[in-house]
Amino acid sequence: MRVLSERAASLPAYAVARIAEVKRRLLAEGRDVIDLGAGDADFPPPDVAVRTLAEAAAKPAMSRYPHQVGLMAFREAAASYMQRRFGVTLDPASEILPLIGSKEALAHLALAVLDPGDVCVVPEPGYPCYMGGATLANADIEIYPLRPRTDFLVELSELPAARAAKARLVYLNYPNNPTAAVAPRDYLARTVAYCRQHEMVLAFDNPYCDVTFDGYCAPSVLEVPGAREVALEFHSLSKSFGMTGWRVGWAAGSAELIAALSKVKTYVDTGVFLAIQQAAAAVLHEAEPLIADLCERFRVRRDAAVAALRQAGFAVDVPKATMYLWIPVPEGTTSAEFATRALETEAVAVLPGSALGLGGEGFFRIALTVEAGRLREAAGRLASVVGWVGA
Repeated sequence: MRVLSERAASLPAYAVARIAEVKRRLLAEGRDVIDLGAGDADFPPPDVAVRTLAEAAAKPAMSRYPHQVGLMAFREAAASYMQRRFGVTLDPASEILPLIGSKEALAHLALAVLDPGDVCVVPEPGYPCYMGGATLANADIEIYPLRPRTDFLVELSELPAARAAKARLVYLNYPNNPTAAVAPRDYLARTVAYCRQHEMVLAFDNPYCDVTFDGYCAPSVLEVPGAREVALEFHSLSKSFGMTGWRVGWAAGSAELIAALSKVKTYVDTGVFLAIQQAAAAVLHEAEPLIADLCERFRVRRDAAVAALRQAGFAVDVPKATMYLWIPVPEGTTSAEFATRALETEAVAVLPGSALGLGGEGFFRIALTVEAGRLREAAGRLASVVGWVGA
């Protein structure tokens, strides 16, 4: 009996899941594994989140169906954050939508705006849910390789005219996972202009906007005049507040696009637990000091990792944002071979670039998910892998 649909069968294996399987085996063997593969930092959630969740969960009304409307207090807190952070004014009722983390909504957006055969522009390497959502929507996928040539920016003007004419959705993510690239404001302006000209929906995935360093301040695409006609921006509390497992975020943008996404979600989920939305609202009201503390802790890790990896023989740029380092693999090996060797022989989990699409070949990603001392130890172990490649 055939079990998988053709669409499901065409989905590639999810690389982080495979790393987790190998990690469990190594831990069972008693190995000391340093996991730098998944973007899941070891920071605890804010105290205000834990306190508010405990209080809210004790209220019976918080256990009712949230539906897509969710908790107005969370919508208002998200809108207030967008105003304080970006100077963008949004209607909490129609231009903000609570999400079960941004991942599900990024994938569901494809179902909301694409018909079979429409072209969807997907950056590669990139977050796998972009490809997954487009694939499940039966879209015609146009891969755009992220390479140093364009500073890892998706330049839509390079699309072939015939593909641009059929394009209906593009996924962008800046600050970028995995490359740590950032998007200048003039880039966002010309990208919005292109999407308006070609009637393309711009899905702007922005979960790392607050994980920034050295005075850099990441923008919102909604700051660009005219962006609200074509763009939907996605935010999450996962990275900025150490709340990956809480699965809470929001989409922001035009009421029309919010309504389209909400319509699809109505058929596949019933919203975020209301007590979690209450906790998320409390966090957003205190966002600025919480973010400042987290960024400083990430900066310490970034600086320690860059110094140690350079000493180990790697060419490492110093990123302005995100919790990642995007590093060329040593000559003479592939990213998958390098990552497999690092995990199996040195018990260090890194993400091979090819796991995020063929456009990522030649690089591997390190996530700053452990404290500085462990990052230095991981760099020392990876030096042995460099020696293996050169042997």
